[in-house]
Amino acid sequence: MNPAQKKGTVYIVDDDEAIRDSLQWLLEGRDFHVRCFDSAEAFLNQYDAREIACLITDIRMNGMSGLELQDKLAERSAALPIAIITGHGDVPMAVDTMKKGAVDFIQKPFDEEAITSLVSRMLEQAQTNFASQQQAATREALLAKLTARESQVLERIVAGRLNKQIADDLNISIKTVEAHRANIMEKLGANTVADLLKVALGSNPAPGKTP
Repeated sequence: MNPAQKKGTVYIVDDDEAIRDSLQWLLEGRDFHVRCFDSAEAFLNQYDAREIACLITDIRMNGMSGLELQDKLAERSAALPIAIITGHGDVPMAVDTMKKGAVDFIQKPFDEEAITSLVSRMLEQAQTNFASQQQAATREALLAKLTARESQVLERIVAGRLNKQIADDLNISIKTVEAHRANIMEKLGANTVADLLKVALGSNPAPGKTP
Protein backbone atom coordinates (compact mmCIF):
# COMPACT_ATOMS: atom_id res chain seq x y z
CA MET A 1 0.00 0.00 0.00
CA ASN A 2 1.39 3.37 -0.96
CA PRO A 3 1.35 6.40 1.38
CA ALA A 4 -1.56 8.01 -0.47
CA GLN A 5 -3.80 4.99 0.09
CA LYS A 6 -2.98 4.93 3.79
CA LYS A 7 -4.63 8.34 4.15
CA GLY A 8 -7.98 7.16 2.81
CA THR A 9 -9.99 8.40 -0.16
CA VAL A 10 -11.13 11.93 -0.95
CA TYR A 11 -14.38 11.88 -2.93
CA ILE A 12 -15.08 14.95 -5.04
CA VAL A 13 -18.66 15.33 -6.29
CA ASP A 14 -19.26 18.30 -8.60
CA ASP A 15 -20.96 18.74 -11.97
CA ASP A 16 -18.36 21.36 -12.93
CA GLU A 17 -15.51 19.52 -14.67
CA ALA A 18 -13.08 22.42 -14.17
CA ILE A 19 -13.59 22.38 -10.40
CA ARG A 20 -13.28 18.59 -10.24
CA ASP A 21 -10.05 18.69 -12.21
CA SER A 22 -8.52 21.54 -10.19
CA LEU A 23 -9.30 19.90 -6.85
CA GLN A 24 -8.08 16.53 -8.06
CA TRP A 25 -4.84 18.06 -9.32
CA LEU A 26 -4.32 19.94 -6.06
CA LEU A 27 -5.01 17.00 -3.74
CA GLU A 28 -3.20 14.34 -5.76
CA GLY A 29 -0.22 16.70 -5.78
CA ARG A 30 -0.33 16.47 -1.97
CA ASP A 31 -0.41 12.63 -2.06
CA PHE A 32 -4.11 12.17 -1.41
CA HIS A 33 -6.04 9.41 -3.15
CA VAL A 34 -8.90 11.11 -5.05
CA ARG A 35 -12.02 9.81 -6.81
CA CYS A 36 -14.25 12.19 -8.78
CA PHE A 37 -17.93 12.02 -9.70
CA ASP A 38 -19.98 14.38 -11.86
CA SER A 39 -23.21 13.87 -9.92
CA ALA A 40 -24.47 12.93 -6.48
CA GLU A 41 -26.38 10.02 -8.02
CA ALA A 42 -23.22 8.58 -9.59
CA PHE A 43 -21.39 8.89 -6.28
CA LEU A 44 -24.14 7.16 -4.28
CA ASN A 45 -24.09 4.24 -6.74
CA GLN A 46 -20.37 3.71 -6.07
CA TYR A 47 -19.97 4.75 -2.42
CA ASP A 48 -18.79 2.00 -0.07
CA ALA A 49 -19.45 2.84 3.59
CA ARG A 50 -16.69 0.42 4.63
CA GLU A 51 -14.05 2.70 3.13
CA ILE A 52 -12.17 5.34 5.13
CA ALA A 53 -12.99 8.48 3.17
CA CYS A 54 -14.23 12.06 3.17
CA LEU A 55 -16.38 13.99 0.72
CA ILE A 56 -16.12 17.39 -0.96
CA THR A 57 -19.29 18.31 -2.82
CA ASP A 58 -20.76 21.42 -4.43
CA ILE A 59 -23.87 22.81 -2.78
CA ARG A 60 -25.50 23.49 -6.18
CA MET A 61 -25.49 20.80 -8.87
CA ASN A 62 -27.73 19.57 -11.65
CA GLY A 63 -29.88 16.76 -10.32
CA MET A 64 -29.38 16.06 -6.64
CA SER A 65 -27.84 19.01 -4.75
CA GLY A 66 -25.10 18.82 -2.16
CA LEU A 67 -27.73 19.36 0.54
CA GLU A 68 -29.81 16.46 -0.73
CA LEU A 69 -26.70 14.29 -0.97
CA GLN A 70 -25.89 15.07 2.65
CA ASP A 71 -29.43 14.03 3.62
CA LYS A 72 -29.16 10.76 1.66
CA LEU A 73 -25.88 9.91 3.39
CA ALA A 74 -27.44 10.70 6.77
CA GLU A 75 -30.26 8.26 5.95
CA ARG A 76 -27.61 5.59 5.40
CA SER A 77 -25.94 6.52 8.72
CA ALA A 78 -22.74 7.11 6.75
CA ALA A 79 -19.88 8.25 8.99
CA LEU A 80 -18.43 10.32 6.16
CA PRO A 81 -16.98 13.77 6.93
CA ILE A 82 -18.36 16.25 4.40
CA ALA A 83 -17.16 19.65 3.20
CA ILE A 84 -19.44 21.77 1.03
CA ILE A 85 -18.24 23.96 -1.87
CA THR A 86 -20.11 27.26 -2.00
CA GLY A 87 -20.33 30.50 -3.90
CA HIS A 88 -20.65 33.76 -1.97
CA GLY A 89 -24.45 33.70 -2.09
CA ASP A 90 -24.63 30.16 -0.70
CA VAL A 91 -23.18 30.84 2.75
CA PRO A 92 -26.57 30.71 4.57
CA MET A 93 -27.24 27.33 2.93
CA ALA A 94 -23.78 26.15 3.89
CA VAL A 95 -24.46 27.07 7.52
CA ASP A 96 -27.52 24.81 7.37
CA THR A 97 -25.38 21.93 6.10
CA MET A 98 -23.00 22.42 9.02
CA LYS A 99 -25.92 22.26 11.44
CA LYS A 100 -26.71 18.89 9.88
CA GLY A 101 -23.18 17.67 10.47
CA ALA A 102 -21.01 18.94 7.62
CA VAL A 103 -17.44 19.57 8.76
CA ASP A 104 -16.89 22.85 6.94
CA PHE A 105 -17.64 24.77 3.78
CA ILE A 106 -15.17 25.81 1.10
CA GLN A 107 -15.77 29.16 -0.57
CA LYS A 108 -14.73 29.93 -4.13
CA PRO A 109 -12.08 30.91 -5.06
CA PHE A 110 -10.24 28.14 -3.23
CA ASP A 111 -7.44 28.61 -0.73
CA GLU A 112 -5.15 25.67 -1.51
CA GLU A 113 -3.54 25.44 1.92
CA ALA A 114 -6.90 25.69 3.68
CA ILE A 115 -8.34 22.87 1.55
CA THR A 116 -5.32 20.66 2.13
CA SER A 117 -5.51 21.21 5.88
CA LEU A 118 -9.27 20.59 5.90
CA VAL A 119 -8.95 17.33 3.96
CA SER A 120 -6.26 16.11 6.37
CA ARG A 121 -8.57 16.84 9.32
CA MET A 122 -11.53 15.16 7.63
CA LEU A 123 -9.58 11.99 6.92
CA GLU A 124 -8.37 11.87 10.51
CA GLN A 125 -12.00 12.17 11.60
CA ALA A 126 -12.96 9.46 9.09
CA GLN A 127 -10.41 7.11 10.64
CA THR A 128 -11.82 7.81 14.10
CA ASN A 129 -15.39 7.29 12.85
CA PHE A 130 -14.39 4.02 11.17
CA ALA A 131 -12.71 2.73 14.34
CA SER A 132 -15.82 3.61 16.36
CA GLN A 133 -18.05 1.79 13.89
CA GLN A 134 -15.81 -1.27 14.00
CA GLN A 135 -15.88 -1.21 17.80
CA ALA A 136 -19.67 -0.93 17.83
CA ALA A 137 -20.01 -3.79 15.34
CA THR A 138 -17.69 -5.97 17.43
CA ARG A 139 -19.66 -5.15 20.56
CA GLU A 140 -22.98 -5.95 18.89
CA ALA A 141 -21.62 -9.27 17.61
CA LEU A 142 -20.43 -10.20 21.11
CA LEU A 143 -23.71 -9.23 22.79
CA ALA A 144 -25.64 -11.20 20.15
CA LYS A 145 -24.03 -14.37 21.52
CA LEU A 146 -25.92 -14.01 24.80
CA THR A 147 -29.18 -15.81 25.50
CA ALA A 148 -32.20 -13.78 26.58
CA ARG A 149 -31.61 -14.78 30.22
CA GLU A 150 -27.91 -13.91 30.03
CA SER A 151 -28.84 -10.50 28.63
CA GLN A 152 -31.15 -9.97 31.62
CA VAL A 153 -28.36 -10.92 34.01
CA LEU A 154 -25.86 -8.66 32.21
CA GLU A 155 -28.28 -5.73 32.35
CA ARG A 156 -28.44 -6.12 36.13
CA ILE A 157 -24.69 -6.53 36.51
CA VAL A 158 -24.24 -3.25 34.64
CA ALA A 159 -26.80 -1.67 36.98
CA GLY A 160 -24.62 -2.70 39.93
CA ARG A 161 -26.94 -5.40 41.28
CA LEU A 162 -25.40 -8.11 43.47
CA ASN A 163 -25.83 -11.83 42.68
CA LYS A 164 -28.46 -12.24 45.41
CA GLN A 165 -30.39 -9.23 44.12
CA ILE A 166 -30.22 -10.54 40.55
CA ALA A 167 -31.45 -13.94 41.75
CA ASP A 168 -34.40 -12.28 43.50
CA ASP A 169 -35.13 -10.07 40.48
CA LEU A 170 -35.28 -13.03 38.09
CA ASN A 171 -36.62 -15.61 40.56
CA ILE A 172 -33.66 -17.94 40.05
CA SER A 173 -31.00 -19.34 42.38
CA ILE A 174 -27.75 -17.60 43.18
CA LYS A 175 -25.88 -20.59 41.69
CA THR A 176 -27.78 -20.09 38.44
CA VAL A 177 -26.84 -16.40 38.45
CA GLU A 178 -23.18 -17.37 39.00
CA ALA A 179 -23.37 -19.84 36.09
CA HIS A 180 -24.85 -17.15 33.85
CA ARG A 181 -22.14 -14.69 34.91
CA ALA A 182 -19.45 -17.20 34.02
CA ASN A 183 -21.03 -17.82 30.60
CA ILE A 184 -21.35 -14.10 29.98
CA MET A 185 -17.70 -13.47 30.88
CA GLU A 186 -16.60 -16.24 28.50
CA LYS A 187 -18.81 -15.17 25.60
CA LEU A 188 -17.76 -11.52 25.87
CA GLY A 189 -14.08 -12.37 26.29
CA ALA A 190 -13.94 -10.55 29.63
CA ASN A 191 -11.42 -11.47 32.32
CA THR A 192 -12.75 -9.10 34.96
CA VAL A 193 -16.00 -7.33 35.81
CA ALA A 194 -14.33 -4.11 34.62
CA ASP A 195 -13.74 -5.73 31.21
CA LEU A 196 -17.35 -6.86 31.19
CA LEU A 197 -18.63 -3.37 31.87
CA LYS A 198 -16.43 -1.91 29.13
CA VAL A 199 -17.91 -4.27 26.55
CA ALA A 200 -21.48 -3.81 27.79
CA LEU A 201 -21.16 -0.02 27.82
CA GLY A 202 -19.33 0.15 24.49
CA SER A 203 -16.05 1.54 25.80
CA ASN A 204 -13.72 -1.37 25.20
CA PRO A 205 -11.52 -1.03 22.08
CA ALA A 206 -10.27 -4.59 22.30
CA PRO A 207 -12.73 -7.02 23.92
CA GLY A 208 -11.10 -9.92 25.70
CA LYS A 209 -7.73 -8.18 26.12
CA THR A 210 -6.47 -6.64 29.30
CA PRO A 211 -3.30 -4.64 29.84
